[in-house]
Amino acid sequence: MAANSSSSRTAQIVIWGTVFILLVATVFAVRSMTRERVSIRTTQVVYGDISRTSPTNGKVEPLDDYQAHAAVAGQVQEIYVDLGDKVKAGALLLKMDDKYALANLAHANSTLQAAELAASDVNNGGTRDERNTSAGDMNRARLQRQQDEASLEALEKLQQQGAASAGEVAAAQHRVAVDDSNIRSIQQHTTQRYGDADKARAEANLADARAAVAAAQSSYSNADIRTPIAGTVYYLPVSQYDYVDAGVDLIYVADLTRLRITAYFDEPEIGNLAAGQPVKIKWEAHPEKEWHGHITQAPTTIITYGTRNVGECFITVDDADGVLQPNANVTITVTTAEHKHVLSIPREALHFDGAQAYVFRVIQDKLVRTPVRTGIINDNWAEVMGGLSEGDVIARNAIPNRDLSDGLDVTPVP
Repeated sequence: MAANSSSSRTAQIVIWGTVFILLVATVFAVRSMTRERVSIRTTQVVYGDISRTSPTNGKVEPLDDYQAHAAVAGQVQEIYVDLGDKVKAGALLLKMDDKYALANLAHANSTLQAAELAASDVNNGGTRDERNTSAGDMNRARLQRQQDEASLEALEKLQQQGAASAGEVAAAQHRVAVDDSNIRSIQQHTTQRYGDADKARAEANLADARAAVAAAQSSYSNADIRTPIAGTVYYLPVSQYDYVDAGVDLIYVADLTRLRITAYFDEPEIGNLAAGQPVKIKWEAHPEKEWHGHITQAPTTIITYGTRNVGECFITVDDADGVLQPNANVTITVTTAEHKHVLSIPREALHFDGAQAYVFRVIQDKLVRTPVRTGIINDNWAEVMGGLSEGDVIARNAIPNRDLSDGLDVTPVP
């Protein structure tokens, strides 16, 4: 009887234990089935090409450029080309009315002749009339001295014979001395009429007059405007019979197959730039086209450009085809780094904790925080140099947007 009672209690314990285990298992099963799962977008780690770029604006400039300006004020007499024409070196572009230049040349030559004559007068001691007068005065003074000297010699002989007094001889000697003084005065007046300052002034006036003739001759020669280079007429702001002032633009010619771009990069971008880096060029006037070039000179110093501190960079256009125009404002994109066939992930899948980069791998519907080493990072993609393998599935973001965390249960949405 006692044995049956003990066996019954043991059976009850087994039954209640089994019920308890089943109840716990049911609770865990229900909790597991009702546990919150976050829907996330996922992607795979793939191989691809990735680059880093720096965009900015720039201005197109021709390397071979000829700009003609009016040497003097005048009228445009003839124009032999049209805007956009291709011309050879030495071609006649336009002709200015040369009567103004001719008048200036005649006036300059007249001024030069006067300056030459004045310089000659200073160097020779006076004008021709003045020199002739001085020569006549000298001849008369010398003749008078000869006469007075002959009279003195005669009186001295008479004095020796007692026929002339000492006073008469002294008077004759005085007249000879006066004649010598007069001759010296005429000579001094002839050779020392002008001082060093007068000579320097005359030489300066002569140099100015010669320079004026050279300038007038150049202006007269420039009445025919010819291009020294082969190229395309890209600027022609004047029309036939226009009257223009000195210095006004007349016509520009450039070789449109040899262009460069001056661009300005903000200070943080300068360290990534180097000569030889490839450049893409876009111009709003032809949005369907794209040109290519390369950096020929990276910034060497920081300058102030408006309100910005920038570095000036020169870019050669490699495929200039005559469509891209001088002075055009263009958008350029410099490729500062590029790696081919590297592991890459979308930029939005990459996270940072200080300097440490990491991603969330998806393993058995759970997120696993995984540190990674990165290379090039741009706005859309990031290069992975370590921590992941091709084909690994990683989280991009949650749906709806919420923070991701290590160990989070998720429902992947590729």
